[in-house]
Amino acid sequence: MCNFSAITVFLPLIVGFGLLFVPNRFKLVTRALTLVIAALAFALSVQLFTGGGDYFSWNCLQVYDFTLDLVLSTTPLGTFLLMFACGFGILITLYSFKSMADAKHSSVFYGAVLLTIGGSAGILLSNHLLFLLIFWEIVTASLYLMITTGGRNSNFAATKSFAMIGASDAAFLLGVLFVGLSSHTFAISAIDLKTSGALPITAFLLLMTAAIAKAGAMPLHTWLPTSGESAPTSVMALLPAAIDKLLGIYLLVLIVKDIFVLESAVLSIILALVGSATIVIAVMVAMAQHNLKRLLSYHAVSQVGYMMLGIATMTPVGIAGGVFHMLNNAVYKCCLFLCGGAAEQQAGTAELDQLGGLGKKMPVTFVTCLIAALSISGIPPLNGFVSKWMIYQGVIQMGAGKASAAAGFWPFWLVAAMFGSALTLASFIKLVHSIFLSRLPDALRDVKEVSPLQTIPMIVLAFLCLYFGIFYFVPLNYFILPGLGLELVDITTTIGALWQGGLATVLILVGIALGMAVLLIGGLFKNKVRIVPTWTCGEIQENEKMTVPGTHFYKTVSCMGGLKQLYEGQEKRWFDPYDQSGRVGLGLTEFLRWLHSGVLPMYLTWVTLGLVVVLFVLCDIW
Repeated sequence: MCNFSAITVFLPLIVGFGLLFVPNRFKLVTRALTLVIAALAFALSVQLFTGGGDYFSWNCLQVYDFTLDLVLSTTPLGTFLLMFACGFGILITLYSFKSMADAKHSSVFYGAVLLTIGGSAGILLSNHLLFLLIFWEIVTASLYLMITTGGRNSNFAATKSFAMIGASDAAFLLGVLFVGLSSHTFAISAIDLKTSGALPITAFLLLMTAAIAKAGAMPLHTWLPTSGESAPTSVMALLPAAIDKLLGIYLLVLIVKDIFVLESAVLSIILALVGSATIVIAVMVAMAQHNLKRLLSYHAVSQVGYMMLGIATMTPVGIAGGVFHMLNNAVYKCCLFLCGGAAEQQAGTAELDQLGGLGKKMPVTFVTCLIAALSISGIPPLNGFVSKWMIYQGVIQMGAGKASAAAGFWPFWLVAAMFGSALTLASFIKLVHSIFLSRLPDALRDVKEVSPLQTIPMIVLAFLCLYFGIFYFVPLNYFILPGLGLELVDITTTIGALWQGGLATVLILVGIALGMAVLLIGGLFKNKVRIVPTWTCGEIQENEKMTVPGTHFYKTVSCMGGLKQLYEGQEKRWFDPYDQSGRVGLGLTEFLRWLHSGVLPMYLTWVTLGLVVVLFVLCDIW
């Protein structure tokens, strides 16, 4: 019998590991092999999703009564996420054929892509917490390898990402051990812990830390913007924008629904508070960014807050909305990074001040970016609106049901979510204007559209933004609800929980048509307008001086009292756990250097104090 789950996991891992050592001169073979293996993994994932149950077990270790078995089994949630993870792998591989054409370490990149696919398959199919952790580490290592293939400062960005996610993975390991001590098993399907004691609560917090660090929620998010500036666009689109979100939220859903039974009031408040704070703070920081990839990175952080808030509601419509938003975010955020990467590639810069007027030069990139930007902003009838609407309804239902301690603060959670959507729209108005709608700089007059290998993935993702918004019942009925063990009736008990996507789309199109008709009719009857060059005091202005930079749209916000100090502190990394822990480490090092002064009386003093402490601790001398 052919075991598809084992092949889906180990074939990409084996081939990907081998590609890491292939010389760069064989890049055509490397690309072709990566595309073939990614397509095969996608085909196998579709088979796992549609073909029913699949089970694989391998006894890796047995010492007396202790056995360590690698168990791979299919679940509706895991297989649907695996299918999309492999699909993103194919799209990014196609896109990278042009964007990574001149990369010096392309074999490392493509090897890491396959390692990511195989590691993700292991995470989503594993029924053993220890092996889930092992595959989790493979994806972390793949992220490090991918970032190093970037340009300037890529090594620092890779090290920071690996250090921060690695520290959270240490918390993951400790949480897994605590779960094993509490439940006496590592089999995920056999664990059902109540968060009523100190050990289960600590285990939950540790596993939650690993999940939000991988997804990129605050305060463990700072690796993501740093990587965004240095890593290739293909890397950001594949991992931080798409697969890392899928895996991080998958783990969060796993611990909330399957591993733990949330009985602690504090835990539900922590989830909702972290989610709401991530939504608002990250989007406020994004509004002030002048670098395209940093702006997109902070929006990738902000969207995680919606997913966490939906899960924190502990209502069927809220959890379904959070998981649906995870999928939608992976689609439109991946599209945005690909569009941003195309603009950067053709213009030679990611600084918004130096871009502009590319809408006519790159029409496909412009249209797909506009669709994705409206989607992330929650504009109907796109997919981002549907999942956000479900999360809003989940928050309202949580408040009405008073099911948890977090329910008492439901107006705060709702305002934060809706305010975040408004700021997201404002931020993307700035982005679209700065890149596509403002005056074209003279230096960019020869810019052309990117290759079809790059536009095709963007078109596919933009189409999914439309399709998952208008026909949202398709992903809900076939992916989201079966994956969560819910039915449509479970999320329609709240009045207004869902909306009529088809009817709303028709009405929106009618409104747009009427608006165009009014403009057309008005244009037929208006007087002719004489167009003359813009001048100041009789002097005609140069083209460059007439540009209105989009980066100044919200400059007043960053200069306001109170907010100005926070923005300055953020730029100086006052709130970066990586930098602050580094400062603490340096301070501790200086302290230890002071202790090791080489003066004998100093050493004798510390030895004496140590002996006194030992006597107080071990001996009854009080």
